[in-house]
Amino acid sequence: TTIDTLHKEGKTQKVIAKEAGCSQTSVSKHINREVKGRKRCGGKKCTINRDNRTLERIVKQNPFKNVGEIHKEWTAAGVSASRTTTHRRMQDMGFSCRVPCVKPLLNNRQRQKRLAWAKDKKDWTAAEWSKVMFSDESKFCIPFGNQGPRVWRKRGEAQNPRCLRSSVKFPQSVMVWGAMSSAGVGLLCFLRSKVNAAVYQDILEHFMLPAADQLYGDADFIFQQELAPAHSAKASSTWFKDH
Repeated sequence: TTIDTLHKEGKTQKVIAKEAGCSQTSVSKHINREVKGRKRCGGKKCTINRDNRTLERIVKQNPFKNVGEIHKEWTAAGVSASRTTTHRRMQDMGFSCRVPCVKPLLNNRQRQKRLAWAKDKKDWTAAEWSKVMFSDESKFCIPFGNQGPRVWRKRGEAQNPRCLRSSVKFPQSVMVWGAMSSAGVGLLCFLRSKVNAAVYQDILEHFMLPAADQLYGDADFIFQQELAPAHSAKASSTWFKDH
């Protein structure tokens, strides 16, 4: 109001700036109405919010589709948009095309058991976890060709079940057993046969115990294993009691 009043009185911009307590540039912009900014450039968007919600629903229903398939399904829903627009809208929503994480296929019972274990340990301190020596067998696969279809997901959805690729069949591979803790790692044991109770006892004898001596010495520790059949077999339980 001050700038408009003084401008109507014929005052110079320098005087107006001094009276209004702002810069001369601000006075000039206000007088010339540049303070509103330039008009938005570019054409009007060809999709509305409802169309965008339809696209997001299509992507979430099957995130492993490529852009062409998603665009075809979106336009079949009555939306008039190009393939480039489809890709741009997906990026605006936060979707990125990524290689999916691979996780073992778990049933509900296995999921519940793992969740219960995690809840039981969620309040453990770093000092308590430092006493745990984890062990596991892992199969390292030698992949051939591409890594399969990519997945459309947002940031933070890498472990979302709908964005995972289940691992049920494997190419040529090698199986190893290993132990690790906050104190370090033990030696790797390369397995040339299936792990039964007898093979697992040999692993415990020749690899787990040396790893425990190396990482903990005479200190107390917790040995954490998974619930594989060979681990929970009666013979393995007897070995732990004897040792």
